Amino acid sequence: MHALRIYWTHLVRPDHAMLRPVSFLPFLALAALALTLSACSPLKLVNAVSPDGDARTTSAIHYGKGERNRLDIYQPATHAGAAPVIVFFYGGNWVSGKREDYAFVGQALAKRGFVVVVPDYRLYPEARYPDFLDDAARAVAWTEREIGNYGGDPKRVFVMGHSAGAYNAAMLALDARWLGKQGVKPDSLRGWIGLAGPYDFLPVQNKTTRPVFNYPDTPPDSQPLRHVSAGAPPALLIAAYEDNTVNPVRNTGALATRLREKHVPVRELYYDGVNHATLVASLSRSLHTMAPTLDAVEDFVRSDGGRRPVSR
Repeated sequence: MHALRIYWTHLVRPDHAMLRPVSFLPFLALAALALTLSACSPLKLVNAVSPDGDARTTSAIHYGKGERNRLDIYQPATHAGAAPVIVFFYGGNWVSGKREDYAFVGQALAKRGFVVVVPDYRLYPEARYPDFLDDAARAVAWTEREIGNYGGDPKRVFVMGHSAGAYNAAMLALDARWLGKQGVKPDSLRGWIGLAGPYDFLPVQNKTTRPVFNYPDTPPDSQPLRHVSAGAPPALLIAAYEDNTVNPVRNTGALATRLREKHVPVRELYYDGVNHATLVASLSRSLHTMAPTLDAVEDFVRSDGGRRPVSR
């Protein structure tokens, strides 16, 4: 199954998967994924082994004027009343990625009863910091205005991302500039979720990332860690122990510590058995046994960012 370490209230290490039968296909797919996909690459293989058909999908909706300003919406097949909303930003080092490759995220979370928005955003070299943050904020503003037409509750919007997408989500939740430019306040968000996010990466070491952030003149205020303040939305931070792409101690650990110092509610989780790339793959309904990422996200959203208890 997986080894799970939770830093919040307790430490858990479940027994091995041999104690219950599991399908061989997810593990075969995960092995192939680890061998063939680099971190944050398009996850076509995950989509191929992930079940679909359980969500109503509306594709390629314009939230802005640019060709990359489009989004897909995944709605639960059956749902009574307005559902909580998750806006998911994918990773790719701000140089790659497309929303169709993350259909497995939309399908899996819609199956759990949420309305999911997956936007594209401009990438380098078309865009540099902070252009993609303007796009991300524009997508969230569109969601708060329009999601009621798609079965979502505009007063229960969460932002979520993996890797570079987690950075985008963090900046929207912590730095009021970006949503403010769209006439939205960060406190309108009910919470945010970061998977393996880079929150403190100066000086920029990655050669691909350097031109995205105008190295060596990267603005210090480009770092999410510098924008933590009391009153920020509750956070769920998840990372893999075996992450050679984004250091989980420097990024997830340091941000969680800073949030607690400001008395911002935060749940901090670290998983064994996955890495930077396969952490997001564990959101797939076919691969979720590799790490309980999907359950953790569901609990956080259903609890309204930890504001109320959730029973399973």
